[in-house]
Amino acid sequence: QVQLVESGGGLVQPGESLRLSCATSGSIGVFTVMAWYRQALGKEREFVAGITTGAERKYADSVKGRFTISRDKAKNAVFLQMNSLKPEDTAIYYCSVPTKRQTYWGQGIQVTVSS
Repeated sequence: QVQLVESGGGLVQPGESLRLSCATSGSIGVFTVMAWYRQALGKEREFVAGITTGAERKYADSVKGRFTISRDKAKNAVFLQMNSLKPEDTAIYYCSVPTKRQTYWGQGIQVTVSS
């Protein structure tokens, strides 16, 4: 039913920017919460940013002031603008949508920050 597909990742140098997109399909209505998670090599998956239908936002301390999450309610899409990227931001980024029945995940997209 619900499908999530991430795009916009890639390889960049420290200090540069990337914008991730998550396109969704199969939803009857607007998702209450949409979020981004990431998993670096050798580490557990961690929360990055989340946004509600009321545009309330929450960020991990490690990305506050650098990342901005936003959404398009009409399209049920969510975005993550990543500025001032650091090598420690390198990870696979996942789009996540929790629902009453289950939490949906995208396949993930690689973001690599290296000089």
